[in-house]
Amino acid sequence: MPRSLTSLSLIAAAALALLSGCTLMPDYARPPLPVADHYPEAPPAAASGVAAADLGWRDFIADSRLRELIALALDHNRDLRVAVLNIEKSRAAYRIQEADLFPGINATAGGTGTRTPADQTGTGQARVTHAYSAGIGFSAYELDLFGRVRSLNAQALQAYLSTAEAAQSTRISLVTQVASSYLSLAADQALLALARQTLETRQTTLDLTQRSYALGASSELTLRQMQSSLESARVDAASYTAQVAQDRHALALVVGTEVPDRLLPPASADVLAQAFGGGGELPVGLPSDLLTRRPDIRAAEHTLQGANASIGAARAAFFPRISLTASAGYSSSELSQLFKRGQGSWTFAPQLSLPLFDAGANQASLDSAKADRDIAVAQYEKAIQSAFQEVSDALSVRATVRERQAAQARLVDATQRSFELSQARYRMGVDSYLDVLDAQRSLYSAQQGLINVELTRAGNLVTLYKVLGGGWTDQTAPASAVTAKPAAVGETS
Repeated sequence: MPRSLTSLSLIAAAALALLSGCTLMPDYARPPLPVADHYPEAPPAAASGVAAADLGWRDFIADSRLRELIALALDHNRDLRVAVLNIEKSRAAYRIQEADLFPGINATAGGTGTRTPADQTGTGQARVTHAYSAGIGFSAYELDLFGRVRSLNAQALQAYLSTAEAAQSTRISLVTQVASSYLSLAADQALLALARQTLETRQTTLDLTQRSYALGASSELTLRQMQSSLESARVDAASYTAQVAQDRHALALVVGTEVPDRLLPPASADVLAQAFGGGGELPVGLPSDLLTRRPDIRAAEHTLQGANASIGAARAAFFPRISLTASAGYSSSELSQLFKRGQGSWTFAPQLSLPLFDAGANQASLDSAKADRDIAVAQYEKAIQSAFQEVSDALSVRATVRERQAAQARLVDATQRSFELSQARYRMGVDSYLDVLDAQRSLYSAQQGLINVELTRAGNLVTLYKVLGGGWTDQTAPASAVTAKPAAVGETS
C-alpha cells in the first residue's frame, strides 16, 4: 500500500478512536410514579397466574369466529399497516443519523485538459496541458469530541423506539376494537331478534283481537291499544335493522376487508357471555406494572429519553467543533503514468470552529431543549395518570357489573311473571288490556336491559384487557420472554 494511503488509514483510525470520548447528555432518571401505588377498586392480588398484558389474545378470546376476525384485521387493517410502515421510516431516519458517526469515504477519478493561447505562454506557441487524478477520501467529517453527533444519534434511536411502541399500541387497539365491534354487532342482532319476536307475538295478538272485535267481544279501545303496541315494536325492529347494518359496515372498516357471513356473530345474547375464556377474570397487578406493560407509556418514556439526549447536543454547541477533510490517491499529467511509482498524492485539511459570538442562539437552543425535556416529563406523567384512570374506571365497572347483571336477570323473571298474570287477569275480565300493555312494555324493556348489561360486562372485559396492556401477542408469553420484554420491535438494552 502506498505511504499516502497508509497515512489516510491512520487518520481515519485515530478519528474513529475519538468516538469514545465524553458526552454532555444529562444522566437519565425515570420520574417518580405520579399516581397511587394501588388501584381503588382492585381486588386482592392473586397468588399466581399470567398477567393480563402477557395473556395472548388467542387465549383470552374463546369465540373462534372472533379470533379469525382479529387475525383477518391484523393482515388487512390500514391503520396498523401505516403504523408498521412508520417503523420502517423511523428506522431509516435513525440509520441516516447513525451514519454521521462515521466518515463517508468516496472514491474519485477525474481528468482535465487545458489549452493556453500562444500570446499567454511566453514561448509564442499555444500549449495544451492535461491533469489526471484518482483517489479516495472523506470530507468535513466531524470529530465527536463532545458528543454532539452521539446525542443526535441517541435522540434518533429513541424516536425510532417510540414509533415502534406506537405500532404496538395500534395493534392492541386494533385487537380490542375488533372485539368491541363484534360484541356490539352481536348485541344489536340480539336486540333485533327480540324486537322481531315481540313484533310477531303482538301481530298474532292483534289478529285475534280483530276477530274478537268483529264479533263484538272486544272494544275498539282494546283494538287500538294493540295496534299502538304493534307499531311500536315495528319501529324498534326497523331501527335495529338499520343499526345492525351500520355495525356490519363498522366491523368491515376496522377489519380492513369484507367480513364473510360465516364470521358474523349469531343473533343470540349467549355470544356476549361466551366470547371470553377464563371466567371473565383478569389479574390486575399494580400501577407500576403499567410502566413496562403499556406501549403508550413506553413510547412516552422513549420520547422523554430522546428529549434528554437533545440537551447533550445543545450543550455540545458551546464547545469547539473539529472537522476533517482528507484524501489520498494518485495524480499525473499523463494518463498512462497515473498509477506509476512516485505519483502518489494526499491532502489533509483539519478545521476548527469555535463559537465566539452568536447573539445568544446557542443558549436559546439549550433552553429550548430543556423546555422540551420538561414538556416530555409532563406528557410522560400524564400518560401514566391517564392509564391509571382507565384501569380504575374499568375496575369500577367490573366491581358492580355482575351485580347489575344478576339484578337485571331477576327483573326479567319478575316482569315475565307479571306479564303472565296480567294476561290471565285480562282473559278473566278482571283487568283491562291497558294493564297487559304496561306489563308487556315492562317485560320488553327488561329484556332489552339484560342484553345491554351483558354487552356492558363483555365490553368492560375487553376494555380492562386493553388498558392493562393486553393484546400485543397472539399467544401467552412464556415467563422468560415476559421477564425479558413485552416491548417494541428493535428495542435494545
